[in-house]
Amino acid sequence: MKTIRLKEGKERSLLRRHPWIFDSAVARGGADAGETVRVESHAGSFLAWAAFSPTSRIRARAWSFDEQQRIDAAFLGTLIERAVRTRELFDIRSDGLRLIHGESDGLPGLIVDRYSDTLVAQFTSCGVERWKGVIADALLRTTGLSRLYERSDASARTLEGLPEATGWLRGDGPTELGIREHDWRLTLDIATGHKTGFYLDQRDSRARFAAHARHRGFQRVLNCYCYTGGFTVAALAGGAAHVTSIDSSAPALTRARAHVALNGFEAARADFLDADVNASLRAFIEAGRSFDAIVLDPPKFAPTAAHAERAARAYKDINRLAFKLLEPGGELFTYSCSGGISADLFHKIVASAGIDAGVEGCISERLQGAPDHPMTVHFPEGEYLKGLVVVKKPL
Repeated sequence: MKTIRLKEGKERSLLRRHPWIFDSAVARGGADAGETVRVESHAGSFLAWAAFSPTSRIRARAWSFDEQQRIDAAFLGTLIERAVRTRELFDIRSDGLRLIHGESDGLPGLIVDRYSDTLVAQFTSCGVERWKGVIADALLRTTGLSRLYERSDASARTLEGLPEATGWLRGDGPTELGIREHDWRLTLDIATGHKTGFYLDQRDSRARFAAHARHRGFQRVLNCYCYTGGFTVAALAGGAAHVTSIDSSAPALTRARAHVALNGFEAARADFLDADVNASLRAFIEAGRSFDAIVLDPPKFAPTAAHAERAARAYKDINRLAFKLLEPGGELFTYSCSGGISADLFHKIVASAGIDAGVEGCISERLQGAPDHPMTVHFPEGEYLKGLVVVKKPL
């Protein structure tokens, strides 16, 4: 077994069972891509078994902190079974859910989503790439399904020195699928959709938005970065009189329109703009428009902390404009899915946007990803999605 030894003092995070070992922490040692290595402290004591990544800043990702553990097919199968059993503990009102959430399930770099009778997997690190066949077989064995599609086209693959890979790993068939979420019907294409095809992490937030629409009786709703209209459907299901949805992707908007019809809502209750969100918000302000509920669910502005400063300006700008468009007493559902923006920093950004807009607001709720996207006590980086519900104080 190959060994890497850490620099003095660099073992602290591993002793807290954090799974990442950065290149700057390694004193010596190496291995092939994805190969299991023994990780030792500067003094030579065992710390973890980890998968080695020769080109990544995250030079190794821990599989286990038990010196007696064998990293083999049986070990990986046990982790997959445990992850699937864990999802059975949650009240997930959908047949679309996340089964494996990377480090939070002890499988660094592996994402697996289930859409009805089909699995979609992303292999974004050298470790899970090396075990891909074993993992694929274990997933089908555990779930009893026969179709597994690969969407290993995330940018993280490049950092690992891995090429993109997409297509059927097991089984075949159409990539256009339908799922049930709460009382709604939604569709996706696992070959072309964002991430693995859909934003499952916002499932609970969409339900909360529908509940707020029902309770508050929203009349005019604005859904920014609407993608395929999940929040649009939620607003209409909650009784909103009219929803304006904005995105810069024509195919996404086509699917969003179809979702309105699929769920039995009148087309006149929704309009869709193929446009830039910032420009649209400014145009609405100039036109004197206002809304009593606004959703801001932008793409990832800051993938890492290094991008945080520039991203903070972008988040502040869209939130400032949204505050200006919000009716007194209205609600802003605002989100960040950027791992480089902490929940505390996001709160400060939104607060600063409110100050610049001359708005007083109350945070009525803090939102996060659905429970099938867990954050563990050992891996706080799993909390990438954070949201706030801000009520604009009445005049």
